[in-house]
Amino acid sequence: MGKGKKMKKNIEISLNETAKNFTDFASDKQSTKLIEQISNTIASAFDSGNKVLICGNGGSTTDAMHFAEELTGRFRKERRALPAISLTDPSHITCVANDYGFEEIFARGVEAYGKKGDVLIAISTSGNSQNIINVVKRAAEKKMITFGLLGKDGGKLNEKCDLQLIAPGKTTDRIQEIHIAVLHIIIETIERILFPDNYTD
Repeated sequence: MGKGKKMKKNIEISLNETAKNFTDFASDKQSTKLIEQISNTIASAFDSGNKVLICGNGGSTTDAMHFAEELTGRFRKERRALPAISLTDPSHITCVANDYGFEEIFARGVEAYGKKGDVLIAISTSGNSQNIINVVKRAAEKKMITFGLLGKDGGKLNEKCDLQLIAPGKTTDRIQEIHIAVLHIIIETIERILFPDNYTD
C-alpha cells in the first residue's frame, strides 16, 4: 500500500472509530438520563442564585474554558448571562502550584469561589488526576453538587461524585470528543429549560 493510500486508510479508521463511539454513546439510555439529570441540576442551581465551577487538565482545561464562556456569553440565541467560572486563571494556577503544589490548583479555586448548592464539573479522561480528585473532595466538603465527566473505567474517581458520566473511547482524544459533545448538549439543555422561547422545536 502506497503512503497516500495508507494515510487515507488511517483517516478512515479514525473517522469510523469516532462514529462508532458516538453511536454507542447515543444508544446508551443511562448516558442520556445522566445528561438530562445534570442539566436539570445546573438549571435549578442557576434559578436558586448558585453557579457552576468547572475544571480539567490539558485539553480538558480548554473544554472547561469553552463551557464557561458559552454560559457567560452566548450559545445560540440571546439570553441573560449565566454564572459559570472555569478555574483556569494562569496566575492563580502558577501561584497555587508554587505555594501548595499542583495537586491543589483546583481545590483552592473551589475554596475561594464555591458555596453550598453550587455545581462542580470535574473533567478527567482517566479519573486519576490528583488535582481533580482533590477538587471533588473539597467541593463535597463545601456541600457542592459534584459531576464527574470521566473516561475509561472512571479511575479513582469512579463512584466518588454525586453524578458521573464515563465516555467511551480507548484513547484520550476519542474520550475528549465525547466530552465536548456532552458539554455542548448540557448547555443546550439548560437553555431549553430556562429559556424555552429560544427553541421552537
